[in-house]
Amino acid sequence: MARKQAEGYLSAKEARAISRSNRKITNELEKQRKRKNVPETEYLTHMKNPNNAVEFDDLHTFFFTDVGTVRAVDGITFAVPQGKTVGVVGESGCGKSVTSLSLMQLLQRPQGQIVSGEIRLNAGDRAYNIAKTPDTVMQTLRGNMVSMIFQEPMTSLNPVFRIGDQVDEVISLHAQTMMSKEDVRARTIQLLDMVGIANSEGVSKMFPHELSGGMRQRVMIAMALACEPKVIIADEPTTALDVTIQAQILDLLRQLKDRINSSIMLITHDLGVIAEMADFVVVMYAGRIVESGTAEDIFYHPAHPYTIGLMESKPVVGKKVDRLYSIPGKVPNPVNMPDYCYFKDRCEKCIELCNGEYPGEIQLSETHRVSCWRYADGKETGRNGK
Repeated sequence: MARKQAEGYLSAKEARAISRSNRKITNELEKQRKRKNVPETEYLTHMKNPNNAVEFDDLHTFFFTDVGTVRAVDGITFAVPQGKTVGVVGESGCGKSVTSLSLMQLLQRPQGQIVSGEIRLNAGDRAYNIAKTPDTVMQTLRGNMVSMIFQEPMTSLNPVFRIGDQVDEVISLHAQTMMSKEDVRARTIQLLDMVGIANSEGVSKMFPHELSGGMRQRVMIAMALACEPKVIIADEPTTALDVTIQAQILDLLRQLKDRINSSIMLITHDLGVIAEMADFVVVMYAGRIVESGTAEDIFYHPAHPYTIGLMESKPVVGKKVDRLYSIPGKVPNPVNMPDYCYFKDRCEKCIELCNGEYPGEIQLSETHRVSCWRYADGKETGRNGK
């Protein structure tokens, strides 16, 4: 009797077929990306709202792997207004970091590709569609217009170069005007001072391993702010930091945002950080946005069962429980996503409509939107009665 193969098993023949098919797709996409002398008309665009710093419009970012196509970001639409902080929240693997890497054009190519959609970046006198911007132009935008504070400073900083040399390099590469070595070093010292490093000259001569986690994170912030970008992406900026250092880093980000009048896209799964920092919140699940709104909408009137589950799973000061709530089940296989609501198999509030196709976006108020069939008739209310 033939042995039954495990679910998700691929034979060598099937794996080869998938690999060949994906290679054809990625080769075509890479061919488009590597073209030279691309006319400006292909990547210049117009902002839908000139008050936005960035607009994501139906963005699809896929990874073409040997076991299938992973739809890491599957049709998301949201905006980052100028001078505001937008928090992107969700559990690990929901597509938060891939969204930010798409904006920076730092996807692991050729497997990772922006397949369709637009990312519009407001550069003041013009707007760029990042999804189609060639590498040569992107090099001038990255660092100047948009920069990123990476998740783990110890892996982002080069262990064999001194701190000052690494910050100097960012300024030298991206400064709009030619600067002498003395001016570059003076700017480096100024940046280290600005992020709250007391002995800035001494620290500039140190190696990364000689600094604490909080100091390294401050150096990463200094590098991100070197050219005063319009958009700062903070990808888990407080991971692995203790509570007091975390509070200092968040205060620092808030102060610097106001000082240089930039927008922050804050990526985290820490709801406490989102509550403290964000003006608007985007909740992602399995590559899609399930709910979005102001911080007040999301924290006081959560609507989607996933958002409600996230809120119930966080500890509350003064409330004693034997065990924190955890959302049952697991995220669906990203290579083989269902054609119905991705959260249905974990949802405790399913209705008959949930057996149909994936729900569209439903507007609950001027700022609050949710993708859930429970609100299709307009009668359902959120957890706190909205």
